[in-house]
Amino acid sequence: MAKADDSPAFTRAWGALCGASGGTLTLAVPAGHTFLLKPVKFEGPCKSNSVHIQVEGSIAAPSTVAAWGGCGILCWLCFSNVNGLVLDGSGQIDGRGSLWWNHALLFKNSNNLKLSGLNVVNSPRSHVYLRDCKGVSVSGLKITAPGNSPNTDGIDASGSSQVNIVDSTIGTGDDCIAIKGGCSNINITGIICGPGHGISVGSLGENGATEQVEEVHVRNCSFTRTQNGARIKTVPGHARRITFEQITLNEAGNPIIIDQHYCDGKKEGCPDQPKAVAVSDVSFTGVRGPSSDGQAITLDCAAIGCNNIRMVRVAISSSVAGKRSTAFCRNAHGTSVSTEPAVPCLSGRAFAGKFLTQ
Repeated sequence: MAKADDSPAFTRAWGALCGASGGTLTLAVPAGHTFLLKPVKFEGPCKSNSVHIQVEGSIAAPSTVAAWGGCGILCWLCFSNVNGLVLDGSGQIDGRGSLWWNHALLFKNSNNLKLSGLNVVNSPRSHVYLRDCKGVSVSGLKITAPGNSPNTDGIDASGSSQVNIVDSTIGTGDDCIAIKGGCSNINITGIICGPGHGISVGSLGENGATEQVEEVHVRNCSFTRTQNGARIKTVPGHARRITFEQITLNEAGNPIIIDQHYCDGKKEGCPDQPKAVAVSDVSFTGVRGPSSDGQAITLDCAAIGCNNIRMVRVAISSSVAGKRSTAFCRNAHGTSVSTEPAVPCLSGRAFAGKFLTQ
């Protein structure tokens, strides 16, 4: 395990890499070595349109809180204004999160970003945070943190668009993936989630903020022993055109949940908001498997209502022998076809929206 601070060497290497023009240069982190980094800022813009960091060895955070350099530091490895960044390899990035709770990898205002193949473990907070990025490809990541670690989201995105997250395994103490305000055109495919809190849109509208999320598509994902499955959580703006398709459950809690009274898990003190987030055009198709909760479907909408909700070929059973799964809904409107358990507030009439493919 590295004992010396390698941050100055990485800072110098980044300066040379980002300052070079022409072609694609690579900053290589070699296999068989562990590098100790204090919080580092990798700032652009860079002269080249393509910048490559290949991690085959290990990068580790400081082993003591004091070594971080202050409680005002919001991220560990912080990338900003770096377009065309490729961060890949088979190495490991260890945030040693049990010592300090903050974001491990932050990418801000960085377009045409590619992340692939890395093992990201024990983040101080979010493992990967995409903030105000456009044109992002994430694939083949393995993200791991203890199931009881607080706020350790696997991948968070806010203010970002044209993001593809595919074929990754995520097990954490919070959301496997959380899509937050200002996001659009997000595609999530082939995610193995668990433990964790599922894949969430939100939370949205906190502290009265006006936030919008639209065109989020989640396909061919699985949830194993997660606290939630497919979730939309809000407390003004809108969340619309969101699809969850071909979702496999294995003892997942709250497999389908829209919660417009979200208060960080506390129902008390969470009255209807006068300008609640408008939730519309949401579909759940092919969601199947056993749930650890008796209440498998929860559509808990504010007085403004959740509109054009569609469920097709949903089959959620209880993992408890002899117990049937149930559904709860309030102020939700839409249709269901071949759905078990039956959702009482969804009708069998033709679905009004045309944004879905059959």
